[in-house]
Amino acid sequence: MPIPRDRRVHYPADWRGLSLWVRFGRAGGRCEHCARPHGQRVACLPDGRWYDPQRRDWRGPDGAPAPWPDIAEHARLRHVTVRLAACHRNHDPRDNRAENLLALCRRCHLVHDRPYHLVRRRLRVLQRRARGDLFLGRYPTTPGWPELRFLATPPSPHAR
Repeated sequence: MPIPRDRRVHYPADWRGLSLWVRFGRAGGRCEHCARPHGQRVACLPDGRWYDPQRRDWRGPDGAPAPWPDIAEHARLRHVTVRLAACHRNHDPRDNRAENLLALCRRCHLVHDRPYHLVRRRLRVLQRRARGDLFLGRYPTTPGWPELRFLATPPSPHAR
């Protein structure tokens, strides 16, 4: 996954080489969690199962053999190209020890970062509320949308 421009200062100058070593040197071009192969197009199901073309078998989200999908599950099949990314176990880009780095596919990387993304989402909501408090006044204590009198338009006499 590309690193956002504003976060690049947190990564070391040799990050590209370190990332290549983790993804292809140590992990051998496969996700260290689910074993999906980098650069190949694989069939995936929403529950995380994927078809391994080399082994000609279905694998689960943990890389272990999984049951073949039935016809209803097969209808939700989609094909994705696997891309590996180097990931920090502790989410600290300054900690580049070998035991802290993982080679993960996009799906496993998102699953790994889910708690972090939930916290970031909550902070964004709180920041928006703070901006609303600044410019629109306090939020109501009852559920529902706050009334924005300056945005409300009088109802049309022709409206039913």
